[in-house]
Amino acid sequence: MYLNPSKMLFISCLMLGALISISANSWLGVWMGLEINLLSFIPLMTDQKNILTTEASLNYFLIQAFASAILLFSIISSYILSSLTFQFHIDFPFSTVISSALLLKWQQPPFNFWFPGTMEGLNWRICFILMTWQKIAPMILLSYTIKMNLFFTLIIILCSIIGSMGGLNQTSLRKLMGYSSINHLGWMIAALMKGENLWIFYFSMYSFLSASIIFLFNCFEIFHYPLMNNHPIIKFYFFIAFLSLGGLPPFLGFLPKWIVIQYLGETNQLFVITVMVTMTLITLFYYLRITFSAILLAYSNTKWTSYSPIDFNLFIKLSILASISAFGLALTTLVYLTL
Repeated sequence: MYLNPSKMLFISCLMLGALISISANSWLGVWMGLEINLLSFIPLMTDQKNILTTEASLNYFLIQAFASAILLFSIISSYILSSLTFQFHIDFPFSTVISSALLLKWQQPPFNFWFPGTMEGLNWRICFILMTWQKIAPMILLSYTIKMNLFFTLIIILCSIIGSMGGLNQTSLRKLMGYSSINHLGWMIAALMKGENLWIFYFSMYSFLSASIIFLFNCFEIFHYPLMNNHPIIKFYFFIAFLSLGGLPPFLGFLPKWIVIQYLGETNQLFVITVMVTMTLITLFYYLRITFSAILLAYSNTKWTSYSPIDFNLFIKLSILASISAFGLALTTLVYLTL
């Protein structure tokens, strides 16, 4: 797929659009970069072999175009009323409207209604791009207007609740990963309130852990958890990867959440901490439900697909990823103690 020259061109434009938005010196430049990013991502979503991608790409385009229209309207209104040349710190109410438009682009509650359904119509590679790279530009732009107030506190709580509750009754792994992404977005916003460095660290950890899971889903073309591979090594790796993604100590995914909890404690956001930790336990529940279903049930009577035995190269890759996920927290602690 990605050896296709046209696909490589769209991927390059996708990255260029995000970089233009991040480095632009005017809000109109920000809007232009987001539009380049959008128009480059739509062709990557389409797949002639899967008719669901057409619906998903159309859904994605309409939502993003609506958010872009709101963003452009706010920018033009702000220029006219305030005679701004360029300011990241836009006064109320335009800062709230711009933040809402960015949250809509970024799949944040209460604007997340389109995200799980769009994920269901995409392949795993595009799902990973949508869960990671497509969040970078809106998130950095949101850092220009974000501050600890009631609006963003409610957004964090909604992310935690919707992301955890939405994944409870899902058998589709793509929708489940979508709701998991929404839950992690609440932690990312809290990290962004501390500073961009903490957000970059959390986002890097989340991207790595998501990539390690999606890599295996893509290798074996697993889209529903009753179709999990029967190989014991694969089951064990899923167990470690999901627990790490859920933030269970002592796995690697606990480290960024630990730092975010420490920051929220310093700012006396005890209620927010309680909600986020409680909702994270619910996400751990449906992660465990997936892994227990794969480990305890053999599905020997009904097999919808056949898998080849695991080869040595894949075994080495899984061993490295599992080791980092399982012992990453211990390694980072040792590095911290030696400093």
